[in-house]
Amino acid sequence: MVVSTRALTDLTRLPGRMVRVGAGVPLAELQRVLAPDGLYYPPVPTYDGAFVGGTIATNAAGAATFKYGSTRRWVEALSVVLADGSLVEIHRGEIAASPEGWFELEYPSGKIVRVPVPTYVMPDVVKLSAGYFARPGMDLIDLFIGSEGTLGIVADATLRVIPLPRRSVVLVTCDSDGQAAAVTAALRREARSSRRGEGALDVSAVEFMDSRALALVVDEAMSRAGIARPVGASVLLLVQIEVTGGEEEALRQMAAVLDACGVHADPQVALPGDERGAARLFELRDAVPAGVNTLVAAAKTRVHPDIEKIAGDLIVPFERLEEALALYRQTFERCGLEYAIWGHVSDGNLHPNVVPRSLEDVHRGKAAILDIARRVVAMGGAPLAEHGVGRSALKQLLLLELYGERGIEEMRAVKRALDPTWKLSAGVLFPEPSSTDRDNGSLV
Repeated sequence: MVVSTRALTDLTRLPGRMVRVGAGVPLAELQRVLAPDGLYYPPVPTYDGAFVGGTIATNAAGAATFKYGSTRRWVEALSVVLADGSLVEIHRGEIAASPEGWFELEYPSGKIVRVPVPTYVMPDVVKLSAGYFARPGMDLIDLFIGSEGTLGIVADATLRVIPLPRRSVVLVTCDSDGQAAAVTAALRREARSSRRGEGALDVSAVEFMDSRALALVVDEAMSRAGIARPVGASVLLLVQIEVTGGEEEALRQMAAVLDACGVHADPQVALPGDERGAARLFELRDAVPAGVNTLVAAAKTRVHPDIEKIAGDLIVPFERLEEALALYRQTFERCGLEYAIWGHVSDGNLHPNVVPRSLEDVHRGKAAILDIARRVVAMGGAPLAEHGVGRSALKQLLLLELYGERGIEEMRAVKRALDPTWKLSAGVLFPEPSSTDRDNGSLV
């Protein structure tokens, strides 16, 4: 079954800094409509062409999750089409799981379906896109956010918005992973002080690009950004700072942090209002995955049609960041793989990517990501931070590593309760069962 959300494009301002948005509205359009009123929707992923419905289905997150959290935090209500065609309105705070661990969902027809809450314990990380949200006493709305369309189809959503922030963007050159981690840790401390009213350095995001990633950036992107290709740089950090007053004090504190961490190269700065300058700096970040995709496409054409990109979407508690970075590098190098690492370092979410030169590299890359995932889970992290699971066999194995067979079966029980015929997004999150394994759900 294929469902188009192209016509679901209504967008209505509501009282109290809220907006009701159709699932088919792209994030860029939402921001364009909000901007003239000085408003902003903050939990945006890197790609602003994503549809609102898709970001809710995956609990999307991005660079500024460090400050704003993931999509879940900003959703106040959903209109959801269930597997039988029923349309239900779900408002945050109205339906909570029972102490016994289930929901009773009443359909418009009067039918009541009992939906179990999984008992697995989710990792304590700031972003997670790994199957069904599960927590004692949880809100029903959170079951649908991040469910990847397997429990219902989001028709529209009521979202909270905030005053449009003024933003500076600073590009910092670091000479090692350790220095980049030290700068990021210092910026995280400054940001938390700022939010307590004790400083001016309100950092909302820090992006990370290692030297291997930078090698993939075409010279044209460097030129547009107005910078020379950094010689000998190990890591570039792209720092977003929100400025509430004059930017001078924030930039002075930024300079003090860099000096304390031994960063000697002059940073590149786009001040508030310099949207063109900020966009040019962000192009560097966007050019990295584009460079990987170009290399993979070329290998697919020249070497073997089954060659594909092998990408990690891993998150660890920030205090384990340097350990995780070393793990990623050592694992890939032990396997003889080309790779690049970039991502959202301010919340510990990095994307180590294998750049395969052969079909054998693809197989070894998948094995390497699985090995890394097991060790990341042991660190208290997760192998599925923000990109979702979908029908990817590798990602479904990563979900299994995270929650085990019992956890997957608990997810299946939720699916059976709400979609007993497996009509919605069959094969997403976990393999579709045989017809003999299906039942009619749990009705009361």
